[in-house]
Amino acid sequence: MTTALDVTFLAADGHELSGTLELPTGQAPHPAALLIVGSGEVDRNSDHPRLALGVTRELAGALAETGIASLRYDKRGVGASGGDHLATTFDDARADAVAALAALRAHPAIDHDRVLVIGHSEGALHAASVAADDPTVAGVGLLACPATTGEATMRWQAERIVPTLPAVVRLLLRVLRQSPERAQTKLFARVRATDGAVQRIQGRKLNVGWLRGFLDHDPAPDLARMRVPVLALTGALDLQVDPDDLERIADLVAPAPVQTHRIPEVNHTLRHSSGTGAPSEYKRQVKTGQPLDPRVLHTITGWAGDRVSVPA
Repeated sequence: MTTALDVTFLAADGHELSGTLELPTGQAPHPAALLIVGSGEVDRNSDHPRLALGVTRELAGALAETGIASLRYDKRGVGASGGDHLATTFDDARADAVAALAALRAHPAIDHDRVLVIGHSEGALHAASVAADDPTVAGVGLLACPATTGEATMRWQAERIVPTLPAVVRLLLRVLRQSPERAQTKLFARVRATDGAVQRIQGRKLNVGWLRGFLDHDPAPDLARMRVPVLALTGALDLQVDPDDLERIADLVAPAPVQTHRIPEVNHTLRHSSGTGAPSEYKRQVKTGQPLDPRVLHTITGWAGDRVSVPA
């Protein structure tokens, strides 16, 4: 039976962050993985107040069954972590990942020489940055990781998601002569014209500090500096990250050892999809208790076990 411990650690600027250290059975010290969640107001489990995706929670459980500990943590201003989520920048999120890695390695139950970094979506971008700067990690897992700038990724998303919207919504867009591309261009221009962390745009408070950083972040330099083993995995039905980015990741990280996996019939939340993979299906999948696709978990835990020498 695994053990889940509540832990706290300090971010570089002094904010206290909270997380869960999940330990497998057996004698410590254990090999471990830092799990970094995706974008939005999500907690250590990848749960949003309106949508409990549970990606990192399920992944932590699967790793523990393999014999690998893990640390997952709440973002700033989310769950039990201090700070203001709306004021958190993209660079802040990356710095918090660095602090989390240090805290994981310093824990007495962890073998600091056998630590992996695994991120999902935005978390994969931070995982790539952390691993590029720290060649002593045992490997990096990039789950649904973009290989282009945030702006290019968001434009690709819009092209793929709009056709999956209900017909009446697509008709309304045509009547209003409002294309997603035009709306995005206006939004991006307004965001780039800001200089603060939070701005009210179209009646909503937006974390423009984070969005500016994400739009301009290009993961290519980090991927090109990679010197540790890489696992890159994306669902073939992912409509938020281009599955073709797997090929670009493989090209960029060479000559580092790399495995790429494009899992058929899997969407951005790493669940099996019998439809288009559109975000509109996430709520139904969560409501019915659909877990992560077993092929995804098998691929990640198998790779992780090989990296930290855990017997199959």
